[in-house]
Amino acid sequence: MKRIMYISTTTRKLTDEEVEAIGRKSTVNNAKVGVTGVLLSANEFFFQILEGQEQDVEGVMERIRKDPRHQGLLILKAEYEVTHRLFGNWSMNTVRLDGMSDMLMQAVRIMLENITETHRIIERYTQPAVLQFMTEGINPLTVPVKKTEQVILFGDIVAFSYLSGLFPVEEVAELVNLFLDITSKKIAKHGGQVTKYVGDCVVAHFPPDRADHAINACVETLQELQVLRQTAGQCRLQKYLYCGFGLSKGPVIEGNIGSSIKMDYTVLGDIVNLAARLESLTREIGKGIALTEAVRDACSESWNFVHTGDFNLKGQNATQPIYSVNDPAVADMKSFQEISAIVSELCCELN
Repeated sequence: MKRIMYISTTTRKLTDEEVEAIGRKSTVNNAKVGVTGVLLSANEFFFQILEGQEQDVEGVMERIRKDPRHQGLLILKAEYEVTHRLFGNWSMNTVRLDGMSDMLMQAVRIMLENITETHRIIERYTQPAVLQFMTEGINPLTVPVKKTEQVILFGDIVAFSYLSGLFPVEEVAELVNLFLDITSKKIAKHGGQVTKYVGDCVVAHFPPDRADHAINACVETLQELQVLRQTAGQCRLQKYLYCGFGLSKGPVIEGNIGSSIKMDYTVLGDIVNLAARLESLTREIGKGIALTEAVRDACSESWNFVHTGDFNLKGQNATQPIYSVNDPAVADMKSFQEISAIVSELCCELN
């Protein structure tokens, strides 16, 4: 059997009658599939434990996720191979905690608020893949390392080190957060997973059949940055926000990599290093995207690919053709030298 524990908040304030109705309906529905447990209601919080056969518990959880009265559902713990029920004789009881003494109710409410806030903080520092495992009730630490094929995306800001030495630290941090936010949202929108941030760099991966989605994420990011540059003030750091993306495709090691101090769920391999080399190459070819032949061949959309030349990249055994995309936003690219020259000229004019 499986036992799962979750917490959620209500989308609106529910009356005692509504909570009692939820309890009655849960009792009937869960009894039909042999799922037992307890539902605690405290102000805007629901705290529930469900136990039963794994497929039956998953079915109940799917129904709960679709219930418009719930929001922010968090899986706190999932147990597999459960041998006995904790609530075998309860069927499904609903306990309304709002009737407790004010002091006890306040303590319970603070506890539930702290649990929710802690998990929200953890969400911001955790890879989406790990959150997905937790939402499905899987302990991420138990997921074995595996060899998979992925499309790897590597992107960062052009001339960032140079620019960060010229502008206030608050503006530099704001720029990095802006770039990572835009890029990450485009990656998530097109079905990719952000693996990690390294300074101003973002590393992500897409399933092997989503090469088109990876390119779309890059192109849309470059288009949005182009608009930001055009609307920024002349002396704003945002005016010089250019970035490059490298895309490669091939086998990687995917899984938990780290130590007893810190663990990452990440991807490793030569293909990841190749994406980083391609990202650096974007300055040389004057295009915001550089991709391999394997990525090009995995696409089904008409991208109007441009052959930018054959390159012997560091860490690679042979010269290989590198491609880009014929798009105005992709072509709107500046090298370190061009950016530094523009900034220097502006500084001279201001002085």
